[in-house]
Amino acid sequence: MREEEIEKLRGVVRDCVSKHLYSSAIFFADKVAAFTNDPADVYMQAQALFLGRHYRRAFHLLNASKIVLRDLRFRYLAAKCLEELNEWDQCLQMLGEAKVDEHGNVYDTKDTTAMYLDKDGEDREISISSAMCFLRGKAYEALKNRSQARQWYKAAVKADPLCYEAMECLIDNHMLTSEEEASLLSSLHFGPEDEWLSSFYACLIKKYDKENVVEAKIKELENESYSSNPSEPSFMRTLKNDTDLMTCKAEYYHQCGEYQKCFELTSILLEKDPFHMKCTSVHLAAATELGHSNELYLMACNLVKDYPQKALSWFAVGCYYYCIKKYDQSRRYFSKATNLDGTFPPAWIGFGHAYAARDEGDQAMSAYRTAARLFPGCHLPTLYIGMEYMRTHSFKLAEQFFMQAKTICPSDPLVYNELGVVSYHMKEYNKAVQWFEKTLAHISSPLSEIWEATVVNLAHSYRKLKMYNEAILNYEKALELSTRSVCTYAGIAYTYHLQDNFTAAITHYHKALRLKPDDQFCTEMLSLALVDECRHGVDSKLEYR
Repeated sequence: MREEEIEKLRGVVRDCVSKHLYSSAIFFADKVAAFTNDPADVYMQAQALFLGRHYRRAFHLLNASKIVLRDLRFRYLAAKCLEELNEWDQCLQMLGEAKVDEHGNVYDTKDTTAMYLDKDGEDREISISSAMCFLRGKAYEALKNRSQARQWYKAAVKADPLCYEAMECLIDNHMLTSEEEASLLSSLHFGPEDEWLSSFYACLIKKYDKENVVEAKIKELENESYSSNPSEPSFMRTLKNDTDLMTCKAEYYHQCGEYQKCFELTSILLEKDPFHMKCTSVHLAAATELGHSNELYLMACNLVKDYPQKALSWFAVGCYYYCIKKYDQSRRYFSKATNLDGTFPPAWIGFGHAYAARDEGDQAMSAYRTAARLFPGCHLPTLYIGMEYMRTHSFKLAEQFFMQAKTICPSDPLVYNELGVVSYHMKEYNKAVQWFEKTLAHISSPLSEIWEATVVNLAHSYRKLKMYNEAILNYEKALELSTRSVCTYAGIAYTYHLQDNFTAAITHYHKALRLKPDDQFCTEMLSLALVDECRHGVDSKLEYR
């Protein structure tokens, strides 16, 4: 057979692969390899076998070739076959010996003499060494060695920043703290044409920066443009409507506590791409926070129907039952999600919450501890362990876990809020004031109603320190956020009462009782304030000015 005829057969194989006719591809690739015995044709045959799910046969073909240990492509494809066969130790052996340090720098590799038979080179490629580092990471993660997996994932991204899967594993599995994420991102070397990717990775990592910083990153990416015809502005295209980028924006809204904005954005995105898993996960979290049980029910039904083997589907069912306060059922489905995928962080958190909602603290902490062990870069399990200890009045232990959470993520305002609460309970009011003020300083967006409790707690702490004017200022700030809080009206009334401003105290006690007529504290203190005003006279407050 002539060379041009062989080349035509190679074209047939490539066409069969592009049309997903894998049996045909295997048939013709086998004939080409038999005619030529060329390593490139053997590799093409092995690739056709791999795509046709004949993993054992593909591995045998590659392993039998004399070039498998010398050509990195052969070795990588052989290791991919072993990955699909779940033979992880053999997979690592096939990839070869190498070591990596905690910063993701590879050394002591035995592959220095290996060659890589590149293809034509017209298309841009991801480095083969990066792909091999990523596969090592997957193998170590499957073998439950998450420390080694983390280092190899970092090595994969450092070897080639285009290896998005490695970055995704590091971020989604919470393998790095927020500082480690920022450090890794700053160490990556992007080409001039990849500046948009650097910005995109910056949007993927934990989003507790100030609002203007995060918004600027997202805005920069939204304005990233492409034009097929530079002379015609109408041909300009941007990333403004990209689902991945908008999902990052929704995650930012969720972390800021803007659950309604998050829900509205994810609803729009899911109309456009209803099977986007990451967006679906954020949508479920926002719907749970807002108590949209009907939406959760519909989402859960659709996910279980379409993806019965995905942890996310059963997590959605657990969210629905949690939302309607059927905690036993929610716990059952969160548990099922963790059994399907033990590295799915929301399921472990939900599992702990379902126990905590029934005051089963030991089981809740067991779930949170498992999550803290599996996801060392996620501060939430540690934070929730501290909350459980605080609920049982173990304030010193609670403080230790809150400080640990602060170490993992020093920019989350919720951590500082909990440190303030525990300091308040331990009667360390000066420390409480400091922590609450740090909380408000770390809030990335303008204050919303969800932070009203923090402002009230700050006012309580000032009141305990007898700094009444500062307390009143913060109570009034809390009233700007929410006018329906009995606690705020009671607090400001009591502060005025302590200042002997009985008229103002009586006014605010009445406002509190209008919201909750059976409030015992306000009822008793109103009676005392009326007695005190009668005793001192209506204008007694003028004497004390």
